[in-house]
Amino acid sequence: MAAYLCPPAVIHGEHTVKTSQIVAEVRDRHPHAPWAPRIDGIAASTGIESRGWMLPLETAVAPGKGSALPAAGVGPARAALAGDGFTAQDVDRVIAALEAIPAPQTVQERTAPAWAAVRSCGERAARGALQIAGLDAADVDCLITSNSTTPALPGLDVALANELPLRNDVMLLPATQWACVAGTRSLALAADLVAADPDRVVLVVIAEALSTTYQPADDTLESLIVRLLFADTAVAAVVTGRPRPESVLRLDAAWHHTLPGTQDLHRLETREDGTHFVMDRRGPRAVQETVTAMWEWLRVRYQDDPDSWHPDVLLAHPGGTRVLEYMEQTMPDGWPSGLLDYSRDSYTSGNRGGAAVFDILRRAHDAGQERGSRAVLYAAAPGLTATALQGEWL
Repeated sequence: MAAYLCPPAVIHGEHTVKTSQIVAEVRDRHPHAPWAPRIDGIAASTGIESRGWMLPLETAVAPGKGSALPAAGVGPARAALAGDGFTAQDVDRVIAALEAIPAPQTVQERTAPAWAAVRSCGERAARGALQIAGLDAADVDCLITSNSTTPALPGLDVALANELPLRNDVMLLPATQWACVAGTRSLALAADLVAADPDRVVLVVIAEALSTTYQPADDTLESLIVRLLFADTAVAAVVTGRPRPESVLRLDAAWHHTLPGTQDLHRLETREDGTHFVMDRRGPRAVQETVTAMWEWLRVRYQDDPDSWHPDVLLAHPGGTRVLEYMEQTMPDGWPSGLLDYSRDSYTSGNRGGAAVFDILRRAHDAGQERGSRAVLYAAAPGLTATALQGEWL
């Protein structure tokens, strides 16, 4: 399978949003929510003090440009009120009051600026990855993109093909719905592509504006947690079939796993006011099942060397601290501690979704890894589905 990965470029959301700002906004908007007395403890339990967003918090909570007057318009509203016995003066007062109430943002108002930011950050990440790899846009043979939070057609692949620009014969492979598993699964696909043609150059770009799932009107506990967790990030990296001077990691094997009957545990829903991320409390335990299956894959893969083989670094995006703790608790006896340090470090500034594994990989690279260090990359996503990769530092 051998594929060679250059260091990724990571573009964090430029607007710092503190947890204290989110807590203040939510407390002011939902003072009587059942969880309101516990909001400080819930926020502290995430371990996230701030995160980067592509757009400021004020953009997410701003009212829409319309009013609370029904979509039918002023005329039908007046007629309905008059027909119900209201005087002309009363009708005027009611209409004026309705027009003064701001309506929530529409899907277009919320996603259009986020989509522009995704394209811009994705382009910056792509250019950064090419510069790191010592390549030009003209060298790219295939572009793999993932972007789950701001749906658009044409998508990020076509936008980048035009902006970089890429050659007209470049293969474009958009993977819109990979979500949190995009980091590992895009690398697995890239490895398959360069295995078929070792001279192929694959550029991977993942850009997610997870802040678009911040829905001010939601008053559920799950919505509060979503507000607190997500960060916006764009990442990119080059994968080749032959080692380059810039290559830092060789990918040797990939593993995929999907749990049947779990498609409703975590999901995106598009409603009148935009995109909502729906969480189910059963989700972490289901993700744990994929972790157990990954341990078994590694056990079988290295069954001829069961006592001495272990990864030297584990770059994992399981979606939350509970699963990171489960991973540590269920690692085979004898594995060293600290394998998930870079994963934990990344998580302290937010859940980056599909961009997370690249961010974690970049942190490990910047910290310095010895040649020959054994790496395992892992991610799980709504579905529930997971992908892992095993490789070696160069």
